[in-house]
Amino acid sequence: MSPHPPALFPLFADLRGRRVLVVGGGAVARRKAEALLQAGARVLVGAPVLEPQLAQWLAAARIEHLAGTFAPEWLDAAWLVIAATDDVATNRAVVEAADARRIFANAVDDAGLSRFHVPARVERGPLQIAISSGGGAPMLARLVRERLELQFDESFGALADLLARNRQRIRARWPGLDARRRGFAGLLSGPLQGLLRKRQHLAAERAFDDALRGDAPPARGSVALVGAGPGDPGLLTLRALRLLNEADVILHDRLVSDEVLQLARRDAERISVGKHAGDGGHSQAQINALLVALAAAGKRVVRLKGGDPFVFGRGGEELQALRAHAIDCEVVPGITAALACAAHAGIPLTHRDHAQALQLVTAHGRDDIDALDWSALARPRQTLAFYMGVAALDQVQAQLLAHGMPATTPFAIVENGSRAAQRVVAGALADLPALARAHAVRAPALLIVGEVAAHACSLHWFGREPLTTADAASPLLAAA
Repeated sequence: MSPHPPALFPLFADLRGRRVLVVGGGAVARRKAEALLQAGARVLVGAPVLEPQLAQWLAAARIEHLAGTFAPEWLDAAWLVIAATDDVATNRAVVEAADARRIFANAVDDAGLSRFHVPARVERGPLQIAISSGGGAPMLARLVRERLELQFDESFGALADLLARNRQRIRARWPGLDARRRGFAGLLSGPLQGLLRKRQHLAAERAFDDALRGDAPPARGSVALVGAGPGDPGLLTLRALRLLNEADVILHDRLVSDEVLQLARRDAERISVGKHAGDGGHSQAQINALLVALAAAGKRVVRLKGGDPFVFGRGGEELQALRAHAIDCEVVPGITAALACAAHAGIPLTHRDHAQALQLVTAHGRDDIDALDWSALARPRQTLAFYMGVAALDQVQAQLLAHGMPATTPFAIVENGSRAAQRVVAGALADLPALARAHAVRAPALLIVGEVAAHACSLHWFGREPLTTADAASPLLAAA
């Protein structure tokens, strides 16, 4: 004999227009009443006193009220009852009275007393997923629900609505059950859900009509330009994670961490197109051509970039190339280095007392540096975030000082921001290149200049303590 009690029978009840009794007038009763109202039930609340929200609903005629202590006759017109008081004896009396009338009853947070359970739910429009542990482990059911919430995005609700609205057309197109199953498989493997995720509802309707007529175009490849963030896989967006698990091919940059790549579909082809200092790597033209060729071959491609695709990631150039070849594409933003590095270094990029503006600057090469408006960059009450500037720290310092920025202006260099190996080097602008050399700063690193950078020492919360001028002068560190 199984040591487990018999499983509960899952059942979805149509309560529209049917009276449901909720016994209790507190916060728990309010939550149950709200869920029942959303299901279209006529809610009758029985309690001596109603909490404020229930009282408002009563005044608005959204619920009915039976004032006083529970009486069995309250159940006479009810289809269902929920006992939601904080008194076990009252809840038991409600359930026993319901049993006598063959009415299903639930006692909140009392699985043994309940005749039915209200499961944890994931709702996406008309699509509902119910999770139950049989009352034995409600926290586990809640955990499963949270994970399902991440897995099923809002496009599932839109898809369920589209299919429900066209149910009769689907049945007419494929009258046999086997044919309908094959037809559904074709519908769901096509472009419908991708279009709905991009909120292209008219295009999704057209794709559905094409599929129903049987003249849908052959499956096409696609490219998603996806921001991988700063390297911590916990900072990846849900959409990025979903696309990584659907990809046939992933083209990734050098700065994309192994931890992020490990989240991708196991059998997806991985192609490194990162550029390394001195070797050039793949040219942008080569990357563009590869993206187009893979998509044209019907592959689902993820172009995975460190940070955000549109912040010094050349994502705009790639999107232009893809659109020029009529490739289906989308862009998924990521947390750019300035935001991630500053947050993990305890540096507020804007601050009412110090900075009302933020400038993101690339200092990758001589041409970039010469083209900058250094007079504007040297102005006070702003924060500068220099990307790819490790090799140009001398020039950055010289230009800022030459254009009037005080030598005492704080700076912070955040190396490997958000990762386990993060280091922060903090000091004054006068010491910038020397301090970076003393601590052997290496890319990837972000330079933050401005009064807010001083907070790297006072608001530090992640990783090692910031390294300072005093640290650089330490004989122990110098020998390390």
